[in-house]
Formats: sequence, structure tokens, C-alpha cells
Amino acid sequence: MRRLILTLPLLLSALLPGAFTARAADMTKLTIQVKTQGGHPIDQAEVIVRWYANKKHPRAGFGRAVRTTFEMRSNQEGEANVPAVPQGSIRIQVNAKGYQTFGQVFEIDDPEKTIEIKLNPPQQQYTSH
Repeated sequence: MRRLILTLPLLLSALLPGAFTARAADMTKLTIQVKTQGGHPIDQAEVIVRWYANKKHPRAGFGRAVRTTFEMRSNQEGEANVPAVPQGSIRIQVNAKGYQTFGQVFEIDDPEKTIEIKLNPPQQQYTSH
């Protein structure tokens, strides 16, 4: 029994790196650039990234340890760097004070991807009275 307990970590360490490298190929590193329509970066924009399973990239292919939702803010250059997220259908939502909310689903199959999002100024409000 003691021999089994001692050899189990060695066996797992030999098998698991191959499993992680196979899954690493199905992950993507995202950089999201948030800008105005004029091309100026937007600082402190809230960026929400959420992965959804699809036929090409099913949920069963990833373990529970894989994080699929990230919430962050853009830096002074308007960039938000997302850690590795599974490839496939990825919804990106951006909220910034003084701009319209942006939301769109992107199909991403690249190991690294930069997405530029240009936010619109708020629309004028109308009243029906």
C-alpha cells in the first residue's frame, strides 16, 4: 500500500503534462483594445469576457479548473489583457462611463488574438411627451 502511495504522484506527474499541453493548444490569449471612434484609448473601461461552448469547442473537452469568465478594467493605453481562455465562442462586453455599452460574440480559433473595440458616444435621449 505504501509503495502505491509513493508511485501514484510519479505516475500522475508523468501523465498530466501531456494532458495540459494538449489542452494548451485549445486556449487563446486575448488582448482587447478599447478606443473612442477617434482612436483614443479609453482608460478604466470595464471589460467582461465569457466563453461559451460550441460544436467545435465543447465544454466536455475542458475540466472544471479552466476559468471561462473574466472581469477586468482597461489600462491607460485602453488595453485589457485576458489570461488564457478556451477557444470558441467568446462574448465580450465593454462598459465605460460616457459611452454606449458594447457587446458582441466573437468566434476565436487563434492562439493569440487582439480585438479592437471602438465605443460610440451616448445617444441623445428623446421623450414621448
